[in-house]
Amino acid sequence: MPRDLKKIIDAVLDGVVVVDEDGRVEFVNSEACRILGTSAETALAEPIDGLVGPDHAVAKVAHAVLGSGRSCIESETRLQRRFEGEVVVDVAASPLFDERTCTGVVIALRDRTIHRSLADWVSERERLSEFGQIAAGIAHEVKNPLGGIRGAAELIVSRATEDRTREAAFLIVREVDRIVSLVDDMMVFTQGKSLRLSQVNIHRVLDDVLDLLSLDTIAAGVSIERSFDPSIPDLYADADRLMQVFLNLARNALQALEGRGTLRISTRMALDHRLTGEHGEALPTVSISVEDDGPGIAPELIERITTPLFTTRQAGTGLGLAVARHWVALHDGALRIESAPGRGTQVRVNLPVHRAPSAEGAIS
Repeated sequence: MPRDLKKIIDAVLDGVVVVDEDGRVEFVNSEACRILGTSAETALAEPIDGLVGPDHAVAKVAHAVLGSGRSCIESETRLQRRFEGEVVVDVAASPLFDERTCTGVVIALRDRTIHRSLADWVSERERLSEFGQIAAGIAHEVKNPLGGIRGAAELIVSRATEDRTREAAFLIVREVDRIVSLVDDMMVFTQGKSLRLSQVNIHRVLDDVLDLLSLDTIAAGVSIERSFDPSIPDLYADADRLMQVFLNLARNALQALEGRGTLRISTRMALDHRLTGEHGEALPTVSISVEDDGPGIAPELIERITTPLFTTRQAGTGLGLAVARHWVALHDGALRIESAPGRGTQVRVNLPVHRAPSAEGAIS
């Protein structure tokens, strides 16, 4: 390929991969190397099946075009990279002809990860807002009659002459208090922008979380590892709410480990996919990962486990992850879960690095 043409294709914002008639990579540009998590030296002459896996959409599309001689498109397919996080790509492949014979395929890869993340972020905010309205309605309709039930039960306690009657009345009081507590927990989704913002050292917050959990019997037998990036600046955030977020996430991981295995907390600056500010600007972004090597989560449950009141544990309320996602969203961040049965679970929280308010009082 002429040198100038190679420079032009390297400058293209889409990934470009050329595959020969045997399914081997003939050319790959810089963006394709980034998307695929490889280098040009490693990719050249490598079978496309070996580069992405024979079952991946990129390989299937390449083989389909080689076999049919017709163009093929696959939208928003997920690509798991070996050393980095997952990306979402659109795949478009067209045949290359030598006279009438298909002698190769040119594959265009468009990274849709940021677009997909923004769409998910908007969807999350809408869902949380809707649930907040539902929670407010439940609180209004439930708490008033519960007060009457509790008052009647206390009256029975004061007048009961039999122990069995008194114990039954005490049980009613306890159950009413439990329901009121659950309703109060749900009311967190109605609290809007109720953040108390200040300069926060995220590593101090994480250390406090792990110090607190180390005193809990749930952490017995579990190895806890920390890997913190010292270059991360302070965040302008609500320390108490972030404490609640990571306490919930770490506690979930410890419950999954059941007294054996490893809990890893790590931080780094997210250099590729930054969060976007309200004016569309890319913001410096901190990525905090809470990872365990426990049993993992079934694929069909991944999207449901952050839904309020959905739980897989008998004694759970189904609010821990939902509350964590709520507070992350109010920080203009994003919470993502990656898991598979037998391979553990990783929860990644991305938070923007805002500076302190300017003189006019806005976050800059």
